[in-house]
Amino acid sequence: MFTIAEIGQAHDGSLGMLHAYIDAVAATGVNAIKFQTHIAEAESSVHEPFRIKFSQQDETRYDYWKRMEFTPEQWVGIGKHCKEAGLIFMSSPFSNAAVDVLEKAGVEQYKIGSGEVNNFLLLKNVIATGKPIIISSGMSSFDELDKTADFLKQHSATFSILQCTTDYPTQPENYGLNVIQQLKERYGVPVGFSDHSAKVATGIAAVALGAEILEFHVVFNRNMFGPDVSSSLTIDETKSLVEGANDIYTALRNPVDKADNSAYTQLKQIFEKSLAVNKKLPQGHILEFGDLEAKKPKGYGIDAAKYTEVIGKPLKMGLDQWDFLTEDAIDLND
Repeated sequence: MFTIAEIGQAHDGSLGMLHAYIDAVAATGVNAIKFQTHIAEAESSVHEPFRIKFSQQDETRYDYWKRMEFTPEQWVGIGKHCKEAGLIFMSSPFSNAAVDVLEKAGVEQYKIGSGEVNNFLLLKNVIATGKPIIISSGMSSFDELDKTADFLKQHSATFSILQCTTDYPTQPENYGLNVIQQLKERYGVPVGFSDHSAKVATGIAAVALGAEILEFHVVFNRNMFGPDVSSSLTIDETKSLVEGANDIYTALRNPVDKADNSAYTQLKQIFEKSLAVNKKLPQGHILEFGDLEAKKPKGYGIDAAKYTEVIGKPLKMGLDQWDFLTEDAIDLND
């Protein structure tokens, strides 16, 4: 199971906050940490509108992206810290200039955000790095994904696809968990789930339905500022999700053969039961259902499952209360 903690803009432009996230995420058990690499001049313009006006300090969306930037040297430090913390360093570039920065920083895998899936100019540049690519399907139809998948395959790219709903936070009726299997069958590549529900259960359900990759936003506290806070998990929730997802992933790859219970032979001897009598009975007594009890362990009397075979049979000897009922004690041929 490959788990990715998405930091996105949770650092709010603070380099110190970003490095704090690396250390915190490293303790959750995730495999990778993912950022977004923004270079305002290369990816945007002053004409880009706010999708949602969430910021009181940024006049334009362009100003916001500008505030989210880090220098190439700072990205090198980010990549180094990720590797020191034992995390795979991932990022989503939003321009070819960002790809150049990430290559110098030693990024190990690329994530292509929903809005860039049809940006073949960017894809061609990312493919040229030779590094694994994860595509988010959030805003794409199957027709659009078909074209992107064909483009990636034509260029021999190593890629996977995530079912994603571009809705923050995503409501249950929009999770699209059914799409996971559809993507697997359609493209024949590893498929995962990019979650914006801010709920642990959603990711675990996705794994149970076949997701091999799980990506989710992470934030220190849901009272923090940022566009993705309401759709993020906390650090503690991330730990719970990673543990649960890994358990379910392991379970699915280790099917149990219910036809074979040989592993329980010793336990069955302990927990299964033998027939006994629940009262003192004289020799010659004709056994009735009300005379019988089942007691542990198995093998000290007739198996409890065979109780119908002793009802109506006479005792060959007297028995005390709670004595096991053995074949020697009754006349089974009577």
